[in-house]
Amino acid sequence: MDSDPDEAITKDEIQSTAPAPPLPQNAFTALMAPKPKPKPPSRTAASTSLAPQASRPNPFKDRLGLGAYISSPSSFPPSIIIYENADFVAIHDKYPKSTIHTLLLPRSPSHNLLHPYEAFKDEAFLAKVQKEAAKLKALVAAELQRRLGRYSKADAARQAVLNGDKDSEDGELPGGRDWESEVKVGVHAVPSMTHLHIHVLSRDMHSSSMRHRKHYNSFNTPFLVDVGDFPMSEDDERLDPKEQGYLRRDLKCWRCGRGFGNRFTRLKEHLEEEFVAWRAE
Repeated sequence: MDSDPDEAITKDEIQSTAPAPPLPQNAFTALMAPKPKPKPPSRTAASTSLAPQASRPNPFKDRLGLGAYISSPSSFPPSIIIYENADFVAIHDKYPKSTIHTLLLPRSPSHNLLHPYEAFKDEAFLAKVQKEAAKLKALVAAELQRRLGRYSKADAARQAVLNGDKDSEDGELPGGRDWESEVKVGVHAVPSMTHLHIHVLSRDMHSSSMRHRKHYNSFNTPFLVDVGDFPMSEDDERLDPKEQGYLRRDLKCWRCGRGFGNRFTRLKEHLEEEFVAWRAE
């Protein structure tokens, strides 16, 4: 099944069951409480959620892949599952479009198969999602600081204390750069997977998986709707994303605003330069 030109995912990404790339030691798992030892995926879970079934072809089966993480997160290793609780599962995106790209998956059966525009009409549910998204955003920001802080001028004093080159004046570790301001939290106006999922990712767009114009525009146009913008007004243009053609817009650098038309390869080269400058701020 081909992907829709007005959605942000490719056919290969929809169909792939490749595991997410493992994180370095002491990353997100070190920030969270200890988890039970992961169990190997059961044959039942794999066959019903991820693996193709020849006996009963289902044209929508590949878009249900996120359901396996919701129903049985303990079946997956810490390289995929960041944390779980009664209401949510947080995972690493299989095809990260930035240095850190995570997904927040609500477990509520009354909401998790709805379009986000519909699900977020429930004010109590929306408030719960916004609160949990803020929690995951803080984790992503902390991991960004852990990975990139040594390059940042704003984090220089903090890094000096961490490296033992300087003592803290008040006995506290300097806060350093506001990494939370570098993290986006939103949903796609045209979700590519059936289960409700919220993207929580760093804004840098520095990733080998960011390979298409629509990948880029899906996170750098109003196609990505910030969870803080809900509830939406009835006249919000984002309610009709296909009419707006967000994914087909000319490419523009998220950092400096330079336009690249439809020259994705040139934009990609430019983003390499911007990444170095951005992490050095």
